[in-house]
Amino acid sequence: MHLHEAAEFRALEIIQDATFESLGIVTGSTPRMLTFVESDRFIGQLRDHTNIACVITTTEIARLLLDAGYGIAVVDNPRRAFYELHNALAQQMSFYWHDAPTEISPDAYIHPRAFVAEKNVRIGSGTVIEAGANILERSILGSQIIVRSGATIGSQGFEFKRVNDTVLSVAHAGGVKIGDRVEIQANSAISRAVFGGYTEIGEDTKLDNLVHIAHNVSIGRRCLIAASAMIAGSVVIGDDVWIGPSASISNGVTIGTGASVTLGSVVMRDVAPGQKVTGNFAVEHQVFLRHLKQMIREMN
Repeated sequence: MHLHEAAEFRALEIIQDATFESLGIVTGSTPRMLTFVESDRFIGQLRDHTNIACVITTTEIARLLLDAGYGIAVVDNPRRAFYELHNALAQQMSFYWHDAPTEISPDAYIHPRAFVAEKNVRIGSGTVIEAGANILERSILGSQIIVRSGATIGSQGFEFKRVNDTVLSVAHAGGVKIGDRVEIQANSAISRAVFGGYTEIGEDTKLDNLVHIAHNVSIGRRCLIAASAMIAGSVVIGDDVWIGPSASISNGVTIGTGASVTLGSVVMRDVAPGQKVTGNFAVEHQVFLRHLKQMIREMN
């Protein structure tokens, strides 16, 4: 899409026209991306990402970018314009998604009281959808998956932006992709991605009851995620990871392959492959135990 075409959906002043194929924040990784910059503090990040094709920004910042080859559109409030444009494009399914009739394998089992959207769903061979489960649009399920009662796959996620004195709801235009032999137990929820693409769960991963998986999360293979765990947006989890009951993983964190997050931990920074972390805020497990022993000695 050209910037001048985007201006038909949301009023923009085009300084330099160019084409874009995706939308995302400055640190996004999709190809030929349109983003927004509302402060010169982010110009360094902008220049570090070679996938960015177009920028919505202010007149002052646009002057600093004229020689960089970007398509440039200016507006008084770049953040608001960017998300309003995204919301408009999300209603144009030809940009983010192409509609298709739902396809369900003949040997999948769908309980009569389960809900499966009539379009934009694929369910593979041997998959079981129990009573009360909801499979919403843009959900791609592989083979031999189990979705227990009350689970919801493909819901709108929690993404709101404060703009002046209003709160703008951000449409989720992507989907959910679930690998073979995944099990999603009762009342868990998996949100679809925001800017196209997928929230992804790898083969043989198992989710306990009441697990929350937010938009754009990527979970590897053979992970075990226990009851009431909360995985915030854009988290990346490697293979063979353990997430304990009621653990909370902050947005944008990476959990390395083979890592372990113990019960109730609050993870605010990346966890290395094979590392075990504990606590609020989570630290290396043995470090946490040493600190705990020291506190107990001091209390006595």
